[in-house]
Amino acid sequence: MECKVSWMGQDGMAFVAQTGSGHMVAMDGAPEGGGNNQAPRPMEMVLVGTGGCTAYDVVMILKKSRQEVTDCSVTLKAERASEDPKVFTKVHFHFKVTGRNLSPSTVERAINLSHDKYCSASIMLAKTAELTHDFEIVEI
Repeated sequence: MECKVSWMGQDGMAFVAQTGSGHMVAMDGAPEGGGNNQAPRPMEMVLVGTGGCTAYDVVMILKKSRQEVTDCSVTLKAERASEDPKVFTKVHFHFKVTGRNLSPSTVERAINLSHDKYCSASIMLAKTAELTHDFEIVEI
């Protein structure tokens, strides 16, 4: 896996990344750090990627478990260290899983499998952060 990140110029702190799969992603800094607030911060992208990684796993596991899942979202709330390097110290994941006749134990199992075995991003974050999660099921 590889990507290229390029600075967009001297009038700010914006960067554009081209992923190995050919997609472009913009990032920018906060105004107090010389940025123009035109795109997500790089550390926000870490959370975005982690949320995408774990949500992907949960949906895949639920489908393989023959659960009738119709929607899944995860909200991540993170705290960072106050001193450099400002690593994540706590991340809470709140999953909202929608479907028909969803088994709470199967949803919990899918989330645990993602966090403990499959989601590379959350497993890496767990090296510096306390990870917690909860979930809700919306029956349709």
